[in-house]
Formats: sequence, structure tokens, C-alpha cells
Amino acid sequence: MLPGPKDLAEPHKELRFTRSAQARLFFLLASAFLTLAIFLCAAAFTPGLAFPLWWALLPLLPALLLYPLAYRCIRHAYLILTPLGIEIFPFFNSRQNLQVLYWSEIDHAEVSSDQRTLTIHYNPGRTAGLRATLAPIAKSHRPLVARAIEGRIAQRSSS
Repeated sequence: MLPGPKDLAEPHKELRFTRSAQARLFFLLASAFLTLAIFLCAAAFTPGLAFPLWWALLPLLPALLLYPLAYRCIRHAYLILTPLGIEIFPFFNSRQNLQVLYWSEIDHAEVSSDQRTLTIHYNPGRTAGLRATLAPIAKSHRPLVARAIEGRIAQRSSS
């Protein structure tokens, strides 16, 4: 089994959003490749069809690569909202390329009208900031991301 995220000291204080939309795509592609491999394997044993059995191995390789990738997308977080700030994990080399944005650095944040991008501004003039895509997150969870970030910023500014 693949190693998962480590246990948290205070999990009730974090909101984790995974790459569930990407995982859905990878599971669908892996299933399609696996179906094709099974079809080619069955066709190799069907009399009258001239398919060699090794052709079934060609789509089996992508299927075997995509299933663990989909599982990884579901298991590991893309965005984590913590009491300290927002942690954004890239797809590759997440330990080296992790971005942590502290709540004290963020002036305000906004989610685009189509809920596909999150824009975080560091100053009121909107001249510095960060833009992150919300496409890896399931569509049903994107409003939750927006509400959680806006609520945290509003809570910080009121205190």
C-alpha cells in the first residue's frame, strides 16, 4: 500500500482539499485502458482474429500507472487551510515546492466567478499576490474553499 499523509496533531483545526477532480479523470482513463487490455486479451483467444497476446500488454501499462496516480490524488492534499495560513501543494515534488501563505501576509482573497481560480492579494493595491487554480478540486468543494478563506480573512480583520 502507498504511504499516506502523516497523523495530525490537531486535525480539527485544518481543512484539507484533495485533487479529487483530477483523480476522477485518472480513474476513468485507467479503467478505459484496463477495459481495452481485457478486450485485446479476449480477442487474442478468439478463433478467427489475428491479435497477438502481447498487444494486451500495451494498454495494461498505462492502466497500471494511472491507478496509483489516481489513488495518490485522493490521498494527498492540494490545499490545506490551517490556523497559520494556506498550504498549497504542487503536483510534483510537493515537499520541495510547498508554498505556505500566512494569514498575516494576506490582505484579501477572491475566487473567480467561474470558481476555477483563487487569487490571493498581499496588499490593498492588488499589485502583489498569488493565483492558484481550483480545477484539481471537485466542483462541489470549490465554494467551500472560497467560503473558508473569506471567513478566515473576515475573522482576522474583525479581531
